[in-house]
Amino acid sequence: MLKKIMGPVLKVLLVLVITLVIVLGTFYIMLQKCCNGPSEAARTLFITTILETGQLKFLANWVCSDEEIQEIVNKNSMEKVDTTVDTSLISIHSENADETSSEEDNPYADEVFDENGVRIEEISGRTFFAKMMIIKDPSQVVMATTSENGHWGEYGKNLDEIITDRGAIGGVNAGIYVSVGNKGGEPLGVVVENGQITYNKPTGLTGLYMIGFNNDNILIIKDLTGMSASDFENYVKTEGIRDAHCFQEESSDSNNHFVSLISNGEARVLNGTGSGANPRTAIGQRSDGAVLFLVTDGRGASGHLGATASDLIGIMQEYGAVNAANLDGGSSSSMVYNGNYEMSSVTFYYKNSSWKLPTAFAVMPKN
Repeated sequence: MLKKIMGPVLKVLLVLVITLVIVLGTFYIMLQKCCNGPSEAARTLFITTILETGQLKFLANWVCSDEEIQEIVNKNSMEKVDTTVDTSLISIHSENADETSSEEDNPYADEVFDENGVRIEEISGRTFFAKMMIIKDPSQVVMATTSENGHWGEYGKNLDEIITDRGAIGGVNAGIYVSVGNKGGEPLGVVVENGQITYNKPTGLTGLYMIGFNNDNILIIKDLTGMSASDFENYVKTEGIRDAHCFQEESSDSNNHFVSLISNGEARVLNGTGSGANPRTAIGQRSDGAVLFLVTDGRGASGHLGATASDLIGIMQEYGAVNAANLDGGSSSSMVYNGNYEMSSVTFYYKNSSWKLPTAFAVMPKN
């Protein structure tokens, strides 16, 4: 009886194994033709894109040597940028100021927002689809996390849960975190919530940047290189940082993260493509203080590869960002508003949800 059962089972397993070998073999041949064919641009895009993934970096070595990969990384990078924010370039307009100021003083005076001071616009790019959430009042943007009095659990929560628990109406994924196994419970770097530091490990990872808001509701992008935990405590206190988190600036054959996009009105200078094409989340602030949340799709969603650093810079410039930064992207990229996912995770089993996250930039209801 057992032999009768095992026979068909083994045949099915054999067919599955053979099918998998054929699929992987075909995929490998396609990669070789794509990356070693006449199109250098295709090869560059594939390598720079795959290096930004969490689990698929090994595919780069299927088609290129370590030396070739490093050469591509070196040719498609970004120039260093001074991220010291000039706060004088941001002049936050109050409701009364909007009524009396001229269009020259405030070119955004005629914008129409919903009852919460929020507007969402759709953006279609050559290799991506995106949504831009514009929040008129930057004081409504805060950190929302899964932390309970500074205690971080093993598992994070879906973006909509984090937003709801905070009493917020919308938001996007935020900082870098431990994403192995989609547990998402532990952030990396630093986290500040309402002026209180709830995670403080600025050392250990190279290229960490703090991204958040001070008590004047101005977006701050701060290089944490060389800062100790006590240094960061002093910085938060003296500079009045109210809500913030971390992302990483590092370009190598094992990692490819970038932070600054626009600094004091100046776009970051790119070498080559600057980055690959992937799902992205970015934040920016206009001269009137309005906050910009941008989320794009990618990795095959609707046939889209995703957005490059150049795409993000172009969009943020178009929407008037004085300062802008890239946030955690890839499968984490997601946007929620009024209980619905405007943009959800690109991972096939989270199409109407998000990865487990520890932090989010949240939008509170209008007072």
